[in-house]
Amino acid sequence: MSAPPLIRPMREDDLEAFAEITATSYYEVDTRTYQRAWPDPVRRPADRNGAWITRARAALRTDPGGCWVAEVDGEVVGGAVSRVRELMWVLASFAVRPGHQGQGIGAQLMAAAMHHGRGCLRGMFAASADPGAVRRYRLAGFDLHPQMTVTGVVDRSALPVVERVREGSAADVDLLDSIDRRTRGAAHLSDHELLLAQFRLAVVDHSTGSGYAYVDADGAPALLAATSRRTAAALMWEALASSAPGAQVSVPHITAANQWALDVSLAARMAIYSNGYLCVRHMKPPAPYLHHGSLL
Repeated sequence: MSAPPLIRPMREDDLEAFAEITATSYYEVDTRTYQRAWPDPVRRPADRNGAWITRARAALRTDPGGCWVAEVDGEVVGGAVSRVRELMWVLASFAVRPGHQGQGIGAQLMAAAMHHGRGCLRGMFAASADPGAVRRYRLAGFDLHPQMTVTGVVDRSALPVVERVREGSAADVDLLDSIDRRTRGAAHLSDHELLLAQFRLAVVDHSTGSGYAYVDADGAPALLAATSRRTAAALMWEALASSAPGAQVSVPHITAANQWALDVSLAARMAIYSNGYLCVRHMKPPAPYLHHGSLL
């Protein structure tokens, strides 16, 4: 019989084990909840754990009190990584190995991570459609807002001419933080360093509106924030225009508060699917805003 789980602070030498647990558990959820019209889920390969480990290592440095693991018989079987940015608590990663789920380990990890955000006014994180996890989040006091994913090959003939968008850099971080505070109520602060290292940054800074988008290699906005829907739409078009002709593009994390993103997607001939939840506490879903899966 296994010993009771030990919930302890995460250490750097736990990162690789927890990265594998997240890859396994997220893939298991995907195989149970994906829609038939989608491509078959693919487990995150070990060589793609690098970006995840980089983000988690940064959280260990900035938010050691928000990073926890569950250990059973000396083996890591789950964990949680959370951050506090100004007065916002964000749950970045949360997973329990499938064979150890349903034993109360997830509830203990969630309680430890939430204690890190006890002084925060707001909380936010992205969740899968897993019914057991969603139940836990609602019982923890979070409002559940369904998310949508749009996917498809961008209709190149629909691409508009986008003006006043420029390439961004680290020199824009103060502007980005200002937009963050206006849209989601808290700046990303040092998290912008992680995003700048991984994505291309597109920026609009004009009297009629400001905004930014981190764009991934496929042409999807990995994070987008703007002071107006018109500016947000322009940034999303800028991202989609960078996709390769004929390539499939998917944009996740669109809430009902961001209908402008659906309008852009439909104009680009992309399809809309429901996909998980944005969980928020003491706040409304940010808008105009498309959140990042772990940095929110």
